[in-house]
Amino acid sequence: MNTALLLSGGVDSSVALHLLLQQGHNVTAFYLKIWLEDELAFLGSCPWEDDLLYVRAVCEQAGIPLRIISFQKEYKERVIAYTLAEIKAGRTPNPDILCNQYIKFGAFYDVIGSEFDFVATGHYARRVDKNNKAWLYQAPDPVKDQTYFLSQLSQEQLKRALFPLGELCKQEVRALAETLNLPNKARRDSQGVCFLGKLKFDEFIKYHQGERLGDLVEHETGKKVGEHKGFWFYTIGQRHSIGLSGGPWYVVKKDTILNKIYVSRTYNTEDFSRNTFVIAKINWIVELGYDPAQALFVKLRHGPALLLCTLTALDNDQFLVTLEQKDKGIAAGQFAVFYQANACLGSGTII
Repeated sequence: MNTALLLSGGVDSSVALHLLLQQGHNVTAFYLKIWLEDELAFLGSCPWEDDLLYVRAVCEQAGIPLRIISFQKEYKERVIAYTLAEIKAGRTPNPDILCNQYIKFGAFYDVIGSEFDFVATGHYARRVDKNNKAWLYQAPDPVKDQTYFLSQLSQEQLKRALFPLGELCKQEVRALAETLNLPNKARRDSQGVCFLGKLKFDEFIKYHQGERLGDLVEHETGKKVGEHKGFWFYTIGQRHSIGLSGGPWYVVKKDTILNKIYVSRTYNTEDFSRNTFVIAKINWIVELGYDPAQALFVKLRHGPALLLCTLTALDNDQFLVTLEQKDKGIAAGQFAVFYQANACLGSGTII
């Protein structure tokens, strides 16, 4: 098969490349330029220069061609605009999910057309074909599993996707990198939002939103206990970077009109837990949705935690999600991702 591999410069996609070659694929590597040059100009140098050095070294070692494609315009229009709109509304966005949906498995598909049979990535996920449908299944490593970030893919997008690392754990991938003597075998995993690289998310928000002084208010007493620089820097359940002594303090509520952040030291109590929320129209990867006869689980954030739940259809393509146990970190704008028997079924946005 002619396969396009999205190569990032990290260990995961580099090992995925060699697995594809071992399986007999005719591989061309692609590096997608999605960094934001305007926002990053003040850093003095491009944070992705190291990525490109590693990408070129990996391709040279493997003897495969490399193409570099810019998606900066598409990224600003499809992902950045969404991220900033959510932040301004006081919600908690997840641009990584939109990056997969609109860029890696969206705009990139449009560019390559029918030149390649498949598009492969270094995601920890499995594609399983059943009854002429492509299903998305979790990877065996529950901590590294990345199906959460792929939950907005359509059936058409998933049918063309390959995940060579789907059956492997992180330790196995690291071991393979050593065996293959990859140029980046000792490189640390990248962290944070996909398009920011070494730039902190708060710095990105500050560039676009600026700062605006507001009150930190103790939730139980209504007493002002400090100041903050803008509600857009905070999310429900946040514990770090609040800047108050005598804690730990947690963000429990945001007032976007008055620019107030409500905090509490008793966040671990049941007072701030809830077991219901509403989501907008769900993207079902397979149109059958879910099997009502089987247990349904939901992830409210990336990680191994799965919560038993039920779904009730409401008006306007909305659904009420009822959790079997309460959760403290439910925030508008986050994605609720649904699972049955290790299959990732799709996701909806918490509203």
